[in-house]
Amino acid sequence: MSDPLFDNAASEGRPVVAWVLIGLGIATLLFGSYVGLFVAPQEKFMGEVYRILFVHVPTAWNALLALTFAFGCALMFLFRGDWRWDARLEAGIEIGVVLSFLLCCQGAIWAKPTWGVWWDWDPRLTTTAVLLAAFLGILALRRFVDDPVKRATWSSVATVIAYVDVPIVYFSVKWWNSLHQMQSTPNTVSSAFHLPLRVNAIGILLLLIGVITLRTRIAKMRLREELAPPEPAAGSAMEYAPGAGR
Repeated sequence: MSDPLFDNAASEGRPVVAWVLIGLGIATLLFGSYVGLFVAPQEKFMGEVYRILFVHVPTAWNALLALTFAFGCALMFLFRGDWRWDARLEAGIEIGVVLSFLLCCQGAIWAKPTWGVWWDWDPRLTTTAVLLAAFLGILALRRFVDDPVKRATWSSVATVIAYVDVPIVYFSVKWWNSLHQMQSTPNTVSSAFHLPLRVNAIGILLLLIGVITLRTRIAKMRLREELAPPEPAAGSAMEYAPGAGR
């Protein structure tokens, strides 16, 4: 078949490269976390609790990046009908949901000593919770729809719709009176905090790329089995043998 999905070399990717990226990501994340925990100075107003932000902020960046990747994959599948993009969509949504869940957990750990509560229905937190619920719903849709064409089409359309919440999450602290702080920039963050933030962001990004690559490979293998033409049943056709019936 001409579809690259059915080309083993093209569809299964390079798992060794993915594992190398995951290993580099873990090592980078450990280094960045060490710098954030033991090298970076104490923050003037929040004290030691602020150190979770060295993981929390990079997690937020990469969660939105993963869902943006999924959005791009959904558009590519809808316009091109290439099954490889459906496999990438599934992988992107899954890692985006995992990072969004971790983002909510990290935020709650930071909020308790800072705001005095684990959770507040602040615009940023509320829109993030809606985002997590929406993409969890898309994963549930993919789980319960057996037909590959319907599953891919419906989940791609749902991803495009759900992605509307991503810019809302990002701009919520600017559009509404929010308890959550505004987005930080290099101009508003002390230079002593730049290194752990950037190193951890790179570490999570490497993990993201590696995991998406492996998860895409698994999704492609499953799709190849689902889309492969059925094998003819034994005895369904009679073979011609010279001299038969004489």
